[in-house]
Amino acid sequence: MTWSVYGSYLVIVVLIVLAPGPDTMVMLKNALSGGFRGGLLASLGIFTGNALQGTAAALGLGVLIARSQPVFLALKWVGAAYLVFLGVQALRGAFRGKYDVVEQVQRRRGGGFRRFREGFLSNVTNPKVLVLYLSVLPQFLTAKSSVADSLVLAYTVAVLGGLWLLALLLFVHRVRAWLGRRRVRRTLDGVTGTALVGFGAALALES
Repeated sequence: MTWSVYGSYLVIVVLIVLAPGPDTMVMLKNALSGGFRGGLLASLGIFTGNALQGTAAALGLGVLIARSQPVFLALKWVGAAYLVFLGVQALRGAFRGKYDVVEQVQRRRGGGFRRFREGFLSNVTNPKVLVLYLSVLPQFLTAKSSVADSLVLAYTVAVLGGLWLLALLLFVHRVRAWLGRRRVRRTLDGVTGTALVGFGAALALES
């Protein structure tokens, strides 16, 4: 793999990463409810899921999953249901608006692992991420490409995606005082919740 090929690949990956998706909404949901730490843990979970799916695709395991209709459909429905579940949680928070009480309960229940888990599961149960790897990576690989080349391409997506989420998280943290206002918080929770439910419904209805 040459640097020119990798440069072309980077352009495509950056465009994909910048497009808002479930990962962005899950990170924002956790950043709003758990502050910088909550958003960071969710981002780490998303990065881990991304790296896992990229590794599976690079090693050829992703093809087996994609070709196994029962496994792929099960993953699709689990992922859709989980996104809807997270969206409903955010919408309930927006409807109630009792953030201080809810966040105290979450801290007592060990919210750190829950936030990492939300990020990880929302990504690893989304078959569209695996399909992305399987459709984009082969275009930049040849018969002479090694497994290392495949892994580099796969991990590039995970790293750039993680950096983009971190940049968004730093911005959210910078304007945290404004975001902490109850009306603003309820509006953002409503938007992220609606978006997550929409992403889940779109995933479920996609043929």
